[in-house]
This record gives sequence, C-alpha cells and structure tokens, in this order.
Amino acid sequence: MARYVILSIDSFDYIENKTGNMLIRYRTNEVVAVIDPSKKGLCSQDVIGVGGKIPIVSSFNESKRYKPDTLVIGNAPQAGKITEEMKSELISALSFGVDVISGMHNFLSTDKELLNIAKKNKAKIIDLRKPPSTPHFPEGTWKNRSTPVLLVVGSDCDTGKMTTAWEIKERLSAYNKNIEFIGTGQTGILLSKGVAIDAVVADFMAGEVEYLIDKHIKSDTDLVVVEGQGSITNYAYSGVTLGLLHGCMPDYLVLTHDVVRDKDVMGHEIPDLGGFMNIHIDLMAPFRETRFLGINLLTFALSEEEAIEQVSYYKTKYELPTTDLIRFGDSDFIDAIKDAIE
Repeated sequence: MARYVILSIDSFDYIENKTGNMLIRYRTNEVVAVIDPSKKGLCSQDVIGVGGKIPIVSSFNESKRYKPDTLVIGNAPQAGKITEEMKSELISALSFGVDVISGMHNFLSTDKELLNIAKKNKAKIIDLRKPPSTPHFPEGTWKNRSTPVLLVVGSDCDTGKMTTAWEIKERLSAYNKNIEFIGTGQTGILLSKGVAIDAVVADFMAGEVEYLIDKHIKSDTDLVVVEGQGSITNYAYSGVTLGLLHGCMPDYLVLTHDVVRDKDVMGHEIPDLGGFMNIHIDLMAPFRETRFLGINLLTFALSEEEAIEQVSYYKTKYELPTTDLIRFGDSDFIDAIKDAIE
C-alpha cells in the first residue's frame, strides 16, 4: 500500500486539487498528508468534506513524520506549469528518497536538476502525461465491437467527469457487473489505467482510446466506462473532447454539469443542455446511434433543499434520470445504465 502526500500549495479546495481530491476520496487510507501552507493545521474533512483527519501541513519536511513514500502533485493548473515554490517541495521530497508523480504538461523527468537528485537518492519521477512511445492510429475496430462503451461528457471542464465515471464503475460492480474503466487524465490513470489523452498528438487521439478499449475488453466485460475530458463547447479544450468521442464511438453517453455555473472556465456562456446533448448525437450520427442515459449534477455549492430542486428540475426538463451521485446516491441513474447493458 502506498503512502501518498499530496502537494497542493494554495490550491487545496473542491476544484483546483482535482487529482489530490480523488486520491483522498477513493484511496483515503493511502493518503497520509496534504501540503498547503495556507490551510496548515486543518484536516482534509474541514476543507473538502472527505478524507477524515488527513492532516494539512505547510511543507514536505513537515510531512516526514507521516512517513510518505510518494508525493503526488494534486492540483491541475491551466497549462500544467510547475512554480518555483512547488519545485522546492519536489526537491525536498526527492532528496528524502520519496518518489514523485506528476500530471503536469511539463515533464519533470526532463528537468536535469530533479533527475540528478532522484537518481542520487534512488527515487523515481513518474510523468503521467507522457504519451505512448509508439502511437496507435485508429483502425475502426468499433465497427465489430460487441461490448458496449459509455463515455462521460461534461458541459465544461471540472464538472465531475472523472468522479462520475469512477462512481458508475464502482456502483455497477456492486451489482456484479464486470466493468472496465479507462482513465484519460492523470487522476483516472492513478486510480486505474489509461492514457493522458490531451498529451497525445491530435492524429492519434482516437487511436489511443480505441487501442485501450480493445486491449481491456474481456469475454465477460459488461461495459467499458471511459473518463471524459474538456467539453465540446469549450473552445480551449474541445479538440480533446472530440478525439475522445471518435475514439470511443460510444454506445452510451452520460452528462455531467455544475448547476451553479452559467459560464465555462474560459468565460464563455454554457449553452442550453438540450442543444449541448444534441451536438454529441449529431457528431456521432455518421457512425452509429448513440444516446444519453442520464445526467449527474455537481451540487456541492447548494443547500440540500436547493440541490434537490435542481435534480428535479433537470430530470423533468430533459426527461433523463438525474442525480448527484456523491450527495444523493444512485436514484434511478444507475438503474438506467444497468438496464441498458442487460
């Protein structure tokens, strides 16, 4: 069992600490501390509502008392750049012989200073976003695929696509369904397997996803669940979303949406969700029939009464099973997916 310390300087919150939060939620017993000097003295439960008494410390040196063996960069800033303050903590960890896992776009393993320190102290640097060294071009194997694939898509970045995909896997597995999960970002890869799709050359995006689906389908696989990335209507990240869509050629789609947002992370207005879902159906129409099975909402910013009202509103308006899986559980959302694959 790993002993993770999460590096999240000035970014330990619901949104920015995406990778760290998922480890805290799904690998709670393996996370020993969080580094964020702005919240020193608090615990994980105080800040994000999960993780219990995982302590928040000011530096890696302070985390040593908890005997970490791996430091994970928890936040995912735009462009994925390492600050000097972050680098100083990485040097401390590597000097102590602790492995470092990074999901940043800038590969730590190309930093000679960090690499030399790692080698000297027998520590590893793992760059999760390194694409496969031999890229895979799409072959169209989806045409003969008999196992259904579900892709999670979002109205924007940071709407809970990874959480939704993992929760679908876990909840269907509880019904004795054989579910394969394909991660497409650093967090999903840490939890399971996959590829950082936004680091893949554009011509090979669809091929890498197709390859992973083919590789992990077994004779008894009931469903492949693929973590989504970006949003088809976010002008900065739509390219990776489309590459995933055509790589998966999904039979089913699930939508995630943050109910308190009317603009995306680029400041552009989020479109009506009915039209948004139709865009995906239209993009798939030349290849295969695809349909949405449900909507998972992100409601943590609302009171329970407000959240219940929003779930009811979206369920009625779009005539799809709707819930907040983390807050309200399955409702009829998981049943709809289970029914589709039986």
